[in-house]
Amino acid sequence: MTTRIGFLACADTLPPPEGAADERRGDAFEHDLETAALRPAFAATGLELVEIDWRAPLGEFEGMALVMLGTAWDYQDHPDEFLDRLEALAGMGIAVCNPPDVVRWNADKRYLRELEERGVTTVPTLWLDDLNHADALEAMDDFACERIVVKRQVGAGGLGQHSFSRAQLPAEGWRMGRACMVQPFLSSVVEEGEYTFLFIDGAFSHGVLKRAAEGEYRIQSLYGGYECDFEPDAADLARAQSVVASLPFDRPLYCRIDMARLPSGDLAVMEAEMIEPYLYPQQGPELGKRMAEAILGRLG
Repeated sequence: MTTRIGFLACADTLPPPEGAADERRGDAFEHDLETAALRPAFAATGLELVEIDWRAPLGEFEGMALVMLGTAWDYQDHPDEFLDRLEALAGMGIAVCNPPDVVRWNADKRYLRELEERGVTTVPTLWLDDLNHADALEAMDDFACERIVVKRQVGAGGLGQHSFSRAQLPAEGWRMGRACMVQPFLSSVVEEGEYTFLFIDGAFSHGVLKRAAEGEYRIQSLYGGYECDFEPDAADLARAQSVVASLPFDRPLYCRIDMARLPSGDLAVMEAEMIEPYLYPQQGPELGKRMAEAILGRLG
């Protein structure tokens, strides 16, 4: 008898019904790569991976022992609805990984302020309720820089992100229209890349170097970004491990630490993603096995 494990996805990432046109978002292939890596490793240990829309009727979750937050990549536009669904699943006795309290903390990127207070090196950040032309100029003055990056405080995948320079400012009447975080543009992201450290059940699994396409600064595949194998040295790995150790939660099932190098040479955390991280199975051939073992350990 197999144990059913749900993999929460959304309409934009789930494979279309047989015979239907594939109208998924451009990075939905990552969903396919991840589930293809997990499924055989799960099956070998008596687990059945079930891909399911997080909005599916609750009855469709009956009999699942655990649900993973997989590619629910539209949650940032419906955060309250998403959290309500996770709470409902937990109320059914289903183990939710990562749990609703982790998601609530992790969904708003102001969690980076808490990590900074705990001694973690972060990218200098201004936290604003909104941003306009004048705010962009003021931020550049505050950071003594020529270019900034503006991100949504609740967001994912680089969606809704902007970069402005003194030579290319937003229009006078433009507004971000939502709470945002403003950071100096780090040239290292383009020149060196962004580093990712994947942790399964608190243990380091594998590393990834993410690079931006020519003329881009965003490293996501939606914008032409690509990944390379990466073996961190002891110092960089220790810095990523210190981020995990600073989380106010004990051993999330999975955590992706994204870091970039500051002008000082230190790695700074860009994000500690515990909601719907792509886990880069192509760079981590043991991912499926490690995840299956971690889940079995949690189910006891």
